[in-house]
Amino acid sequence: MAGTSRLKVYVTLKLNDFYPRKHLYKSPTQIAIFVLAVLILCSSCEEQLKPGSEEHIRAVTGAIDDKRLIAADDEPGNWLSHGRTYAEERYSPLDQITTENVNQLGLVWSSALGTRRGIEASPLVVDGIMYFSGPWSVVFAFDVRTAELLWRWDPEVPREYAVIACCDVVNRGVALYKGKIFVGVLDGRLAALDAATGALIWEKVTVDQTKNYSITGAPRVVKGQVIIGNGGAEKGVRGYVSAYDAEDGRLTWRFYIVPGDPSKPFESRAMETAAKTWNGEWWKFGGGGTAWDAIVYDQESNLLYVGTGNGSPWSRFHRSQGEGDNLYLSSILALNPDNGELVWYYQTTPGDNWDYTATQPLILTDIEIKGKLRKVIMQAPKNGFFYVLDRETGELLSAEPFTEQTWTTGVDMKTGRPIEIEGSDFKDAPFEVAPSPLGGHNWHPMAYSPITGLVYIPALESKMKFTYVEDWTFTPVRGRSIGGQKVEGVDPATGHLLAWDPIQQKEAWRVSHISHWNGGTLVTAGNVVFQGTGEARFVAYDAKTGKALWEAFLGTGVIAPPITYLVDGIQYITIVAGWGGIGGLHHGLPYGKAAQYDQIGRVFTFAVGGQEPMPVYGTVPPVRAPNYEVSVTKEQLTTGASLYSEHCQKCHGRNVVSGMGVPDLRRASDEVHTTFEPILLGARINLGMPSFQGILSNEEIKYIQAYVISEAEKAAQNQKENDG
Repeated sequence: MAGTSRLKVYVTLKLNDFYPRKHLYKSPTQIAIFVLAVLILCSSCEEQLKPGSEEHIRAVTGAIDDKRLIAADDEPGNWLSHGRTYAEERYSPLDQITTENVNQLGLVWSSALGTRRGIEASPLVVDGIMYFSGPWSVVFAFDVRTAELLWRWDPEVPREYAVIACCDVVNRGVALYKGKIFVGVLDGRLAALDAATGALIWEKVTVDQTKNYSITGAPRVVKGQVIIGNGGAEKGVRGYVSAYDAEDGRLTWRFYIVPGDPSKPFESRAMETAAKTWNGEWWKFGGGGTAWDAIVYDQESNLLYVGTGNGSPWSRFHRSQGEGDNLYLSSILALNPDNGELVWYYQTTPGDNWDYTATQPLILTDIEIKGKLRKVIMQAPKNGFFYVLDRETGELLSAEPFTEQTWTTGVDMKTGRPIEIEGSDFKDAPFEVAPSPLGGHNWHPMAYSPITGLVYIPALESKMKFTYVEDWTFTPVRGRSIGGQKVEGVDPATGHLLAWDPIQQKEAWRVSHISHWNGGTLVTAGNVVFQGTGEARFVAYDAKTGKALWEAFLGTGVIAPPITYLVDGIQYITIVAGWGGIGGLHHGLPYGKAAQYDQIGRVFTFAVGGQEPMPVYGTVPPVRAPNYEVSVTKEQLTTGASLYSEHCQKCHGRNVVSGMGVPDLRRASDEVHTTFEPILLGARINLGMPSFQGILSNEEIKYIQAYVISEAEKAAQNQKENDG
């Protein structure tokens, strides 16, 4: 009986997948005959396999093995892995939704998640069962057919990790394999959950939890192994990527990205080679290079590609005495997934000096270059170049800027190295660097359409002034970033959706946004591109022209990418919305009219003809001037503003404005103000508020408090004038 149940679910799944593919089922009669055969075969087990039931979930998720993941492109009705397929093109062959009918999209269902922090996850869907992660690495399972929350798993991350994590308590998604859901947890754990119930099957601690490691990236499953990296390069750690057996969590291999103490044995030949490109005592600073996002597998060449991060500290003059390429920072690595050995590498930014990570999404595809079909890997990393490499050999095929650059004049195609502009290393004088550490493109996934031949990039224009700090010394502090430089914003960052031709290496079209911090993209065979924005708009564009065709207001700023799939023959679009990430932390409120609403995380699902009303969004209450005074001079108030910018802005927002789960200090209660000093010295560390013991003096805390109160009073006065 159990075997028959699995067969019925699988055959139903295949019917859902093939429904829109006209070359397989050319007439209604053929479809009817197929459906009748399925019903006759499985009529005895209808009750057992009720969609959304535990047995149904076990059957459909238990069937996801290596063959299914490799052949995911044959199942356009599902979204089985992070980028839909191993190639991570984020292109769907589904074509029910087209440029002609996309304006008929309507809400089918939505659900509030009870969160108020950044949501960056790509959901997975198999036969109508959806999985995704949210803030604090919480995992959700929904039944798409009924909009029912099936289960929720909370790893109960200690709240101090809000400080340890670089860029909000986010998580980019989960992996599915043989009935298990895998998630990387913010505090460095890797967990395997029962896909049917959410029960914990096994978990492993993948990092030294006494150090500033974190995990925000989505794991990938390759050949029965769960691949996971980590974050923390800004905070003095040594990056690596690890593989764990999916069945029992046993560590199968680990590849370190930068070399450790050279007085000790090297872990691999790759580390022995890399050590020759470092100078000084880099290992005392961690070195960095953390692999916190991009991991892609090519089954054809049996290569695992990993994007690596920035140096620790950022300044190469402090990190490596200004000498050497510092392998394998800011690189694309091709590893053997069977043993983790390095096959080839390409370093996008030798001797990284500006936080130019190469952890941004990687796309595998085949394109014709100079009359020859090439198997390529494409990336638009932070440094502002769009790279096209031969994915089998690592040969650089092209590299052109897709955003403003002031640090280089281009890439030398003979050496593959960027040509740095004199003075851009800011060693002798401050230098305005573009792109800024936000990058020309950050983690937000881009999509590639084989129909249009274009890549759709959530692009940025940003510039910051770097100043070298001569007298810097390394002082490891739990949760604190390590420096070596001072970075200040120059112009407000801007964002746009960029359609890029990877063959001609030029822009096809762009759509400008109010926000610089916008969501990832999805493109479909219906020639529609979908993207959410920091203004809480979810928009559909013509993939060929960039013309806006439809939009919905989601109430909260959007940074995650959407997905599409089939359930019972209907194409759906789902996006999980929640304002946050490093852009949300720094900016505070989302952009446009979204700023007036409470930033509650939600999942939204749309389809042509959907008629559910959009949810009612709660508004943000007005700021009230605090009933508390701190007596300071004008100069001390200015000092408080500067100290706030240096120590508090990252979490509580520019100008003391926060629209996330982080407290908006303009609304701090009298109780908070009466205990302001103890709070800053560690009284709420268990709630995620860091301790500034030994960093800020009592007088400096007083200046910061005075600045916070002054901003609250300004906001209250402005509201009063506007209301009047």
